[in-house]
Amino acid sequence: MFKKILIANRGEVALRILRAARELGIQVVVAYSQSDESSLPVLLADEAICIGPAPASKSYLNVRNLLSAAILTGAEAIHPGYGFLAENAEFAQKCEEHNLVFIGPRPESISQIGDKANARRLALQAGVSVAPGSDPFAGIEEAYSIAESIGYPVMLKASAGGGGRGMRVVHSPSDLRRQVQRAQEEARASFGNPELYMERLIEEPKHVEIQVFGDGQGEVVHFFERDCSIQRRYQKVLEEAPSTLSAEVLSPVAKAAVRLAHYVKYRGAGTCEFLIDREGRFYFSEMNTRIQVEHPVTEMVTGFDLVQEQFRVAAGLGLSLKQGQIKTSGHAIEVRVNAEDPDSDFRPCPGTITDLHWPGGPGIRVDSHVYAGYRIPPDYDSLIAKIIAWAPTRDEAIPRLRRALEETVIDGVKTSIPFHLRVLDNAFYQRGAIFTDFVGRRME
Repeated sequence: MFKKILIANRGEVALRILRAARELGIQVVVAYSQSDESSLPVLLADEAICIGPAPASKSYLNVRNLLSAAILTGAEAIHPGYGFLAENAEFAQKCEEHNLVFIGPRPESISQIGDKANARRLALQAGVSVAPGSDPFAGIEEAYSIAESIGYPVMLKASAGGGGRGMRVVHSPSDLRRQVQRAQEEARASFGNPELYMERLIEEPKHVEIQVFGDGQGEVVHFFERDCSIQRRYQKVLEEAPSTLSAEVLSPVAKAAVRLAHYVKYRGAGTCEFLIDREGRFYFSEMNTRIQVEHPVTEMVTGFDLVQEQFRVAAGLGLSLKQGQIKTSGHAIEVRVNAEDPDSDFRPCPGTITDLHWPGGPGIRVDSHVYAGYRIPPDYDSLIAKIIAWAPTRDEAIPRLRRALEETVIDGVKTSIPFHLRVLDNAFYQRGAIFTDFVGRRME
């Protein structure tokens, strides 16, 4: 096992990684920007090293500074968390070139499966179903031809995409040119790559993802599914495990995820995302080559630490258990608490937290890096906490999470908690009638 690692990230995920490492006896170096000097992971780290000013391009995305920080502090490995450089094949390659272990997939795996269009091709080769669609198209005339052959409505997707960016629904030929231009602009701004591909729009699907783990030698296990259908502008806001779908529907989905990960000899934690229509047909959407924001719900129902498993696999110790040893118990629901104003179109609300009280009680978990007096910087994502509730059944988990949110106090900034309470009180949500259009159709 590693003796010392560097965390190349910030916020609650940096603290989550730090805690997992501490329990394994690993020393932790936290790399931080100037605006994060007083954040909790920096204060709790064995060592902390500043890697630049607030803009991410000069700190958390600065490969040279991160590698220098790891080498200067004697770290053996780098954990990228999620976001920033977590799915950057070049960064993973640079780590290897400097004799640093990248705690994640091999660079070639990130290049292969991290590109969404190429992931479609790999899925087809592995015998995993995908929605009718295309390879990346070169221009608008080709886009018209592809859309006509697929059939409207279609979904535009960025090849280098993630987080819902570069995605647009097109209902008719008259709207195609405008939406292609918008999607390309967003993809170029977000990923530096305007390349798009197209799929037939699966209307009113459930969004289900399978957590997989591979040892890089062909051994792959899965930790069952998470339902991420509650989304706003293609970004997840609430996740739960298990899904309300039947085992008859979900079992082949899990097998397909394992088959794809095995096909690419995947190493470490990954998530295969699928859309499942009302007839139970499933279509591979993408594979995220990192730990997910929503991994705590899987940990709550399996009782297993996924971040510690990342350490074990990266250290060459292999998977710690076989598929038959992985079981689930109960139901878990996670909400993402963002510093946003849900009554003003979720406008970010950076500022100073003047008073703070987190919930407690049976089955409640809080992952957060903030505290009373902490200043939320305006430079990064607005996520400040994840609150997770576990109970023996879904019907018990919903009121438990509602109770936890009602006793949460975060003064000084507005948060998304009022929105989450409205979701939990929604009758369609309570009976499990949730699809990816839930927020737009049932709440706005």
